Amino acid sequence: MNTDRETLRALADEGNETALDRLADLAETAGDLGELSELLDEGSLRAGSLLTRRAAANGDLRELQRIADAGYDEAGNELDRLLKAPVDGHRD
Repeated sequence: MNTDRETLRALADEGNETALDRLADLAETAGDLGELSELLDEGSLRAGSLLTRRAAANGDLRELQRIADAGYDEAGNELDRLLKAPVDGHRD
């Protein structure tokens, strides 16, 4: 089955979480970080997960904070983990 983006958007607007997740997956595949951010703002946990994975891989602390502030708690956990990591192999 090939569901178009417009149908997914309509379903997501009506509160369908699966459609919202599918939109996040499509945005990730397209590399559309703007759309992923918008979906996070709409409450998409899948978008939060995808954005968190990208930000953590890039060591982007500010982006992790923004994602956590938008309500995705795992981003806060990743932020804490990165902040507590040893610097240059040394731990104070």
